[in-house]
Amino acid sequence: MNLIPSLLPVFDELQQRFEGQLQRVDASQPDELHLHAPLELASALCSTLYRKSGGRLVSVFAEDGRAGGAGFYVYYLYAVDAAHGFVLVRVVVPAERPELISLTNAVHAVNWQEREIQDLFGLKLVGHPNPRRCVLHDDWPEVFPLRKDFDLQTQLPPFSGERHKFREVAGEGVFQVPVGPVHAGVIEPGHFLFSVAGEPVLYLQLRMFYVHKGTEKLFESLPITHGVRLAESISGDSAFAHATAFCHAIERAAGVAAPPRGRALRTLCLELERISNHVADIGAICTDVAFVTAQMHALRLKEQVLRWNEQLTGNRLLRGMACLGGVRFDFDSAQLDALAAFVDTLEQQFKDLVELIRSHSGTRDRLETTGVLAPAVARDLGIVGIAGRASGIDHDLRRDCPTDFYDQVQFTVPVFTEGDVQRRMVVRREELFQSLGIIRQVLAKMPGGAIATPVGDVPADRIALGYVEGWRGEIFHWVHTAPGNRLARCKIKDPSLQNWPALSEAILGNIIPDFPVVNKSFNLSYSGTDR
Repeated sequence: MNLIPSLLPVFDELQQRFEGQLQRVDASQPDELHLHAPLELASALCSTLYRKSGGRLVSVFAEDGRAGGAGFYVYYLYAVDAAHGFVLVRVVVPAERPELISLTNAVHAVNWQEREIQDLFGLKLVGHPNPRRCVLHDDWPEVFPLRKDFDLQTQLPPFSGERHKFREVAGEGVFQVPVGPVHAGVIEPGHFLFSVAGEPVLYLQLRMFYVHKGTEKLFESLPITHGVRLAESISGDSAFAHATAFCHAIERAAGVAAPPRGRALRTLCLELERISNHVADIGAICTDVAFVTAQMHALRLKEQVLRWNEQLTGNRLLRGMACLGGVRFDFDSAQLDALAAFVDTLEQQFKDLVELIRSHSGTRDRLETTGVLAPAVARDLGIVGIAGRASGIDHDLRRDCPTDFYDQVQFTVPVFTEGDVQRRMVVRREELFQSLGIIRQVLAKMPGGAIATPVGDVPADRIALGYVEGWRGEIFHWVHTAPGNRLARCKIKDPSLQNWPALSEAILGNIIPDFPVVNKSFNLSYSGTDR
């Protein structure tokens, strides 16, 4: 397949730099450049793509290819935002020497992802600054669940090994405060250990993956058509975004595209999902600084959006709406007209909420300069989505690599450089207004026709990438198809996996009582991280 013109200079640069050492293979889309490379070139390729092409390493993952005699495959996925495309590099790690040179010292953004590979595939990381277990906790037995010879039905013995030991932070007047892993309310577990001297936080250690669900392994055991429902369960508040990213990947592997009306309806649902979560987060941030009145108004607006979701799709969280090839349910003209009227009403009521928050000087005082994530730190950690845009990272897949109906609408991506809680809330506020505008444009341009294209059986041994700019940030689903309309591998990248380390940086110098509002300003998904 021919590359889009903007990716040709990237390919030419790589060919000149690594003459004769790279093999280009067919990709499912013209905005993707797929390359096979020797293992020893992984670091040099990363350096070239970063420095010469402005690429960013958004995902690193592995696949067990030993059945075919090749060993393990490791993939490096780069987003080249200026070129509106992606570069996927595959290297082979020999089965007889399962070692991988770590890139974490150069690209801090891949720290947890490389450690996932070590935990789940048993590839030893060479040169990693902290090669401790990440996904599988310390008391797990020596198993590698994503290898093909690991049976999903395996009954593991009771865990009896040594529990995770946090790093000790010593010094006069320094003490440690544990929070979690079990929290009040209904959120999932995560362990936060604060090291403080007096009131300021000196250091925060995170421990996630308490409810690792083996989702990527489960994809290998299901027919492709059942995968949509599994994708919806990855992170409940992003059910439609994850399901749509999965559908994109399968559709590209099958060589089909959703019809225009189906793409437009997907866009409406993605924006409704964004609106309901953004308004809820704005209210929750206000709650954490004791402005409960604003929270009540925000919850009222969220409830209105959820009720509209249910009226349109039959589910408040839009589950059951996405399907391979498009969407399951159409909206008739009366529903579309009513949705347009609701958007006008919601906009005015949200403006009233914004003015209420602006008029409360105590709220602004608590939020400004609290939980600052500096732009340089955000870039080093590869922070995405809301948190990234509040810290000067101008990335949004809806604009940079548009799918569905996003190439038919105009909108502005709000970006700030202060990186504090106030700006993370303002990013949500401005994105919500932009979402209302996107919905209006989609309604005005709503095409007719079918809402879904039959996908049929997906050919085996196809590789494809699906992606969506979810409300938290970018979501990736990468698939490798197998015979019998099944998957050999499905890699899931939720934005929360990328963004948790930012919390440890943003809380430094703040006091523990500010942690709830700093944490809520990121509002990361335990489930999306643990998978």
